[in-house]
Amino acid sequence: MDPREGVMNLLWDWLANPVNWAGPDGVWARLAEHLAYSGAALLIAAAIGIPLGLWIGHTGRGRAVTVNLVNGMRAVPTLGLLFAAVLVIGPRLHGDAAFQVPAIVVLVILATPPILAGTYSGIDAVPPDARDAARGMGMTPGQVLGRVEVPCALPLIFSGVRSAALQVIATAILAAYVGLGGLGYFLQLGQGSRDYGMMAGGAVLVALLALAVDLILAGVQRLTLSPGLRTRT
Repeated sequence: MDPREGVMNLLWDWLANPVNWAGPDGVWARLAEHLAYSGAALLIAAAIGIPLGLWIGHTGRGRAVTVNLVNGMRAVPTLGLLFAAVLVIGPRLHGDAAFQVPAIVVLVILATPPILAGTYSGIDAVPPDARDAARGMGMTPGQVLGRVEVPCALPLIFSGVRSAALQVIATAILAAYVGLGGLGYFLQLGQGSRDYGMMAGGAVLVALLALAVDLILAGVQRLTLSPGLRTRT
């Protein structure tokens, strides 16, 4: 029988086998690795994209350059960039860092554009009347940004972060191709050994992880936004 037949049965058998969940190569260990890479990349990207997006949206400077840069970064072939980063950055580092740092750098490059775009678009979308009213009340530029523009822009900022999180979690499977593990380990190993249950299991786990993270971020978004803004998200 063709091993591609009955993939659902192979998937269930693989997921139901407790051996596949335990140990250093088990699901829990690989899930922790995947979350570590993805979380680190998302935090770094947010630390870069949000302040830069706030500055661009508030001042209006560098908008055209940023739009072109964001579009260009989205077109970068991720797998090719990952191997290039390992070849260029890896020899300058030692141990696991020779592979971890290039992978995180590539994920940061992937995650920054949606966060940056969401942030400056959110600030840019703030009604001019709201800014004028804040200035008329005597607010400084910093107060206008912090008290008026950022609260109004939060829905789009969160949208950018959620989009970046989904992209990073999905793309972090490529880390397995440079020996870093994560949930992509099951896709790579399953492909090499023609274990279709393992491949399907890895794919399902990545999809479930992305869905869970998106639901968590959606919950945080609802708790953070004021009631008047929730109806617009």
